[in-house]
Amino acid sequence: MRSRYSAFARGLAPYLLRTWHPATRPRRLDLDTDMTWRALQIVDTVNGGPDDDVGVVEFRAIARTADGGRHMQHERSTFTRIDGRWVYVDAGAGPLLSDPA
Repeated sequence: MRSRYSAFARGLAPYLLRTWHPATRPRRLDLDTDMTWRALQIVDTVNGGPDDDVGVVEFRAIARTADGGRHMQHERSTFTRIDGRWVYVDAGAGPLLSDPA
């Protein structure tokens, strides 16, 4: 989760796509260059430890817009492990996928 936040903050779309589950990954990702990400707060986690294959992370990410406005992304994200690496599934914390099918 933290590495994906850092990738958003640095504008690293290729990294974000590589760490996205194949079943839910978009073909391309256009990041908003007018956003400056300032802070990440982890609100809650469910599973996601060394012995888990799925986990959920609830977070708040704070950004400033180019015109000085404030933006907050509040999300409860589902992650799963593929070949030992965590990948982002979706923001709904819905069904947890265990393989790329």
